Amino acid sequence: MQDTDTIRNIAIMGHGSCGKTSLAEAILYTAGKIDRLGKVDTGHAVMDYDEEEINRNISISASFHNYTWKKHHVFISDTPGDDNFINETSFASYVADGALFVVGAVIGVKGQTIKFANMIKDRNMPTIIAINKMDRERANFAKTVDEIRENLPINPVVLQVPIGAEDDFKGYVDVLSGKAYLFDGDKGKVTETDVPDELASEVEMLRESLMENVAETDDDLIEKFLEEGELTAEELTNGLKVGVKEGVIAPICVCAATLNKGTAPLLDAINSYMPSPAEARTREAIGEDGETVIELKQSVDEPFAALVFKTMADPYAGRLTIFRVFSGKLDGDTFYNASKKTSERFGQLYLLEGKAQKPVDAATPGMIVGVAKLKETTTGDTLCAQSRPLIIEPPKAQTPVISFAVSAKKGDEEKVFSSITRMLDEDPTLRLDRQVQTKQVLLSGVGQVHLDVTGSRIKRKFGVEMELSVPKIPYMETIRKSARVQGKHKKQSGGRGQYGDCWVEISPLPGGGYEFVDQIVGGVIPQQYRPAVDKGIQEAMERGVLAGYPVIDVKVVLVDGSFHNVDSSEMAFKIAGSLAFKKGAQEAGLVLLEPYMDMEIRVGKENVGDVMGDLNSRRGKVMGMDSADGIEIINAQVPQSEILLYANDLTSMTGGLGSFNISFSHYEEVPAQLAEKIVAETNVDEE
Repeated sequence: MQDTDTIRNIAIMGHGSCGKTSLAEAILYTAGKIDRLGKVDTGHAVMDYDEEEINRNISISASFHNYTWKKHHVFISDTPGDDNFINETSFASYVADGALFVVGAVIGVKGQTIKFANMIKDRNMPTIIAINKMDRERANFAKTVDEIRENLPINPVVLQVPIGAEDDFKGYVDVLSGKAYLFDGDKGKVTETDVPDELASEVEMLRESLMENVAETDDDLIEKFLEEGELTAEELTNGLKVGVKEGVIAPICVCAATLNKGTAPLLDAINSYMPSPAEARTREAIGEDGETVIELKQSVDEPFAALVFKTMADPYAGRLTIFRVFSGKLDGDTFYNASKKTSERFGQLYLLEGKAQKPVDAATPGMIVGVAKLKETTTGDTLCAQSRPLIIEPPKAQTPVISFAVSAKKGDEEKVFSSITRMLDEDPTLRLDRQVQTKQVLLSGVGQVHLDVTGSRIKRKFGVEMELSVPKIPYMETIRKSARVQGKHKKQSGGRGQYGDCWVEISPLPGGGYEFVDQIVGGVIPQQYRPAVDKGIQEAMERGVLAGYPVIDVKVVLVDGSFHNVDSSEMAFKIAGSLAFKKGAQEAGLVLLEPYMDMEIRVGKENVGDVMGDLNSRRGKVMGMDSADGIEIINAQVPQSEILLYANDLTSMTGGLGSFNISFSHYEEVPAQLAEKIVAETNVDEE
């Protein structure tokens, strides 16, 4: 693998249930890497080996393998198509040099297809489109091509026309060469045949379109095409390769992965049209000074540089760190982690082959490799030669949008939270927070399925069960007006008594938190007892008065009081302060406040009306609208209590096309009728 010209690095992408994993299995089988064609439905797929993936029949994590085909060594990443695990696809495709974009011939272009196509477009990834499931009932090649052309930001050109469909899918016509081929057996082989008469005119028309699209990638070619109306087969092949590399053309191939039909020609197309690491788009890194831009040349003669894009937690093997090499050669037993500014020693380098790991002595550009049991290195870190420290910018992890309160099912809190912490290393879209007001620990993720799967994995890997529940809302309390009250604590019961007496004035302090002012004149309350009054007030504020939620934005002035030479103590004045505050807060008119969240919601034009109407029904306030790249962006402020499960609702409203970000904005008073209900429910809970 010293010669990067014969290496390819491909991410297999596409919407859920389009057959990505089945196609990965067919590719490995055809290339002789595995000895039987794995089936996703029966749980025998090499690339879907996680128990949760087998149970749900979907890919949850990106998985990795490699194969050799006609002297080319190809690294493949099989990525999830479900929205809950789109971060896995984002990270795996970020380090790939090209995309094998799979579209199902029956269900065609869906919301997720558009999301992944936008990801490909944003990164300008060289792409080959595989229209899969041509053997299924209602498979429609022409309709699928039209949907791709109309809905995706990709310029498709048909390279293969299917011969037959559904049960009669038996071969294809290569538009570039004008030759037809029939599938021969289940090993992916093909035999040449005559072009069917009924396809001849269509193939001729598609060849004309292919020439036109290829010609437009180069000034000399367009000139020749306009003059002669024809390009040679060599010019077409070279032009197509340039067009794919530059991301301006995406050739369409056809296949039926579960029957292993069309796989071998697809492997030929990957070899012919996908760029090697040396030809791939130039990656840039930032020097140690934070300013110098360093171009990463994907050659073994350059200093070593790689990006960690995935970490896997294993209860037995420890952490497995997976990275893509962008330049240079890694051998030996140490590298420099520029992100953590430390050298780290590693043991064996591994090629990842599904759940198996194959030891290798060195890693070169284009390779995806793993090492076990690193102490410092985590996802997003740059590994490099110490002689050339640099940082490769990692992709941004998705922001969590749904949160649940998490607890241990059988009381083993410590084990549950240590297991979750280990999952945080593996999954950058998970977040664990402690909510001070509600005293709950919140686990946040990108969807409910995402958190359910996390729980299943923790149970399987670490033998503990976590329980998720809808989180409490962190309400607050505050006051509307001012009051002057006395707090007196007097207790005589034989022996030394307790005596504390204070007068306070409390008033609203919007946005000011809490302020305590000591205005005692003379010695009516000795200096040593005044901080105790303050402390008692703060403790009462923390416990709440109306419904047990913390009180905020209050100014308290200590104005008067009295003490007893023998019976007064710090504890007595603390209790007096607490009593004074509770009494004063009730006289000053307590109200309940609720958190409002800032939301940025991205949807298609056709969904704007539904989403806006839904926000209004949730007491939301639309603050403004924007447009970008054909997407409508709605900015709104909505009470947190109304959007706890919004991720699921937005998916339903937009067919999976909508997305949103959320962040805390401010607190606002809860409408009176709702406040009464919340206070009543809280009191019932306490009882």
